[in-house]
Amino acid sequence: MKQLSETVTEETAGRTDAFVRRICETSHSQSRGLIDRGCVSVDDEPCDDPANPLEPGDSVTVRYDPTQRYREKKEKRWDDRTFSVAYEDEHLIVVDKAAGTLTVPTDRGDPNTLVERVSIYISHSRSEREACLVHRLDREVSGLLIFGKHAAVAEQLIEQFKNQKPRRVYSAIVAGTLPDDEGTFRSHLATGNNLDRYVTAPSKHSEEAITHYKVLQRMEDATHVEVVLQTGKRNQIRVQFAYAMHPILGDTRYEPERAQHPRWIRRRIALHAASLSFVHPVTGEQKTIESPLPAAMSKFLRGSKKT
Repeated sequence: MKQLSETVTEETAGRTDAFVRRICETSHSQSRGLIDRGCVSVDDEPCDDPANPLEPGDSVTVRYDPTQRYREKKEKRWDDRTFSVAYEDEHLIVVDKAAGTLTVPTDRGDPNTLVERVSIYISHSRSEREACLVHRLDREVSGLLIFGKHAAVAEQLIEQFKNQKPRRVYSAIVAGTLPDDEGTFRSHLATGNNLDRYVTAPSKHSEEAITHYKVLQRMEDATHVEVVLQTGKRNQIRVQFAYAMHPILGDTRYEPERAQHPRWIRRRIALHAASLSFVHPVTGEQKTIESPLPAAMSKFLRGSKKT
């Protein structure tokens, strides 16, 4: 083993990896490898940060085998087909769900649900945290979902949703041409025996659903709309647009024949949770998280003739 020690001067102060590279006369990656593998100490304390700043008077020691190549540890990126991370801190996480992913398991005990995958991701942080569900998205819908990392935070977020405080903005492509530039759907929804939702008269078995929309782009046979939820009932957007005879493209559940389009060949539906605004339950800060339009929807819009 070889050992090199040197005191930092005014001229040599700076990053630790640059200092190690100079005194060992080695490459940038090798100097970072020496730090990653525990070969470097500063003032007799182990140093594991290549960017650690050195000041004049610091004593740096490198103990290593000159015949060995010390490879830099490559940080493994989290890769998951079910979601990507849109925002995260120690209290909560906002994820961008992929279309086709169930938020929670059904009675069949489906594997690889979003809540399971996010829980696994959080467990890799080595902290006492769990993915606590706050709200859901339909399986066929992509976009933003928030989880608390512990129950107290999740409960506060759930309370915000109950009081209709978070602003949830969706992007949708619907069949046909909507006549009005903006509007509001206000109706009552109930659930059938097959679990499908439908519009009905107000009763103790129905729920009021309120949806606001604004036309972003009209095409020859479809309309791109921005949708803002006031209430958050299951299948709300899909049912109300279908009831208005403008179902979401690709929806095989509500007005499926009208929802077909020759250029919409994806298995998903053309609905995306694009923006989520809420008050952070710990800091009190107003947060707005946004998600870009999925490639399938962007491609459809680029290839459509505007009217």
